[in-house]
Amino acid sequence: MSTAPDPQVAATDIAIDPAHRRAVLMLLATALLWSLGGLLIKWVDWNPLAIAGMRSLIGAAVIGFIFRKALRFTGSFEQIGAALAYAGTVVLFVVANKLTTAANAILLQYTAPFYVILFSPWFLGERASRRDWLSLAMIVVGMLLFFGDELSLEGYLGNGVALASGFCFAWLTLFLRRHREESPISALVLGNLLAGLIGLPFMFQSLPDASSWVGLLLLGAVQLGLPYVMYSLALRHVRAVEGILIPMIEPVLNPVWVFLLLGETPGPLALFGGAIILGAVMFRAVR
Repeated sequence: MSTAPDPQVAATDIAIDPAHRRAVLMLLATALLWSLGGLLIKWVDWNPLAIAGMRSLIGAAVIGFIFRKALRFTGSFEQIGAALAYAGTVVLFVVANKLTTAANAILLQYTAPFYVILFSPWFLGERASRRDWLSLAMIVVGMLLFFGDELSLEGYLGNGVALASGFCFAWLTLFLRRHREESPISALVLGNLLAGLIGLPFMFQSLPDASSWVGLLLLGAVQLGLPYVMYSLALRHVRAVEGILIPMIEPVLNPVWVFLLLGETPGPLALFGGAIILGAVMFRAVR
């Protein structure tokens, strides 16, 4: 009679795999590049939905060109699901930032791990370990401290959109993990094209200047295209819960860039919360 595998044992088995260690490094690099978004978006003077759309079209072009020989558009349930979830993630997050505070948008988008933990056993056959739950609890505490002064109860519509963005991000992770042996890169290209189509009507209201085009190219290639490729490849070797917990270092890195380039210093409570998040991510990533 067979028994279900212990998630603690399974997690340990995965962690000693060199491919797993490389995947963790890719997830950390992914978070580093994602964190450039806030700074680069401030650089671009354009409609936010137009920015989201053009960023995605550039991302699709970059990914499609680099991986053109590996693209396979099968139209499978997982591929279409990942593409829809991807488009929902990137577009809804931009909309949420317009309707509520940036702190609310980030915090509520990062409810995604709860959905992953909830649906992983059914959708992927992967259960969360005690280490996952402890890391998530530490990250939530750190997030509340980090964004405490900026959180607001106003903007209910924006808060709802941010929650929807988190839900889409969770399902993107789940679909990419389930789609890992097929062509997750193809799903990213489709998702970027869909997000680009959503933003297309807003691109013709005005045109960005030359400086903004530089920012858009960096957003599409460096902040969106490359990190999502690394994210999809990393999910071949880590469980979905790990794949969504480890990049949660991103909100801590965002103000680091602002401090280094603009001189804006976060308060002591934010620094303390950031240290907790950093510790929780390292606790989850390193064994």
